[in-house]
Amino acid sequence: MSIGCLILAIAIFKNNRQRVVLACVIILVAGVVYLYMMKYPNSSGNIAKRSSNAWNNHAVDSCIELLQDGDLVVRRGDDMTSYMLSRMNMEDKRYSHCGLVHIENGYPFVYHSIGGEDNPDEIIRRDSANFWFSPINNLAFAIYRYNIHDSLKERYMESAQEYYKIKLMFDLDFNLKSDERLYCSEMVYKAIKNTMKDSIFINTVDNLQRNYVGIDNLYMNPKAKLICQIRFK
Repeated sequence: MSIGCLILAIAIFKNNRQRVVLACVIILVAGVVYLYMMKYPNSSGNIAKRSSNAWNNHAVDSCIELLQDGDLVVRRGDDMTSYMLSRMNMEDKRYSHCGLVHIENGYPFVYHSIGGEDNPDEIIRRDSANFWFSPINNLAFAIYRYNIHDSLKERYMESAQEYYKIKLMFDLDFNLKSDERLYCSEMVYKAIKNTMKDSIFINTVDNLQRNYVGIDNLYMNPKAKLICQIRFK
């Protein structure tokens, strides 16, 4: 069982001290594991197949060529934690992680906040687009572009770079009220919100006794245009 999955469940319910809630968490995690295994019985065994598939690698290369500064990128990881995170989306449950693109010396990099086994030190990362989109540990990805002025994109990318520079860490509490740590969609949300000065440019969700930003809140938006969408074979 993924440690990250259990941490996520506990984080969601940590403010409720009743023992019955802990029992519910255990049941929830067990149910998620069961559903995940039923839906993706051989997902880990398909890693070599996905990574060696020429179509997948060509798809990654083709979409990377489309990237522009400030693009929103989303992906669906191939693990139980990703499955559970995708369930937190209220409308579109296809994706579990996100980041923002910055073109540096002609090549795109993705700034993103991630924790768990993928990033033990939990510090915001800056990864090459090729690594971020890799089919090795992902099932799908997409690129979205906000229809706003380039100067605004430059400003929210400066915020994302500043988060990276000061080494902000992943927020295991998923606490939208705190700026000391940021989970993935929170990083994108706050970078853009602080730039746009518009509290409703990206909506938030009230669910599971929490207010948070789902991955789908970032692109289920009239100003977000789909640029590229790939599901690996």
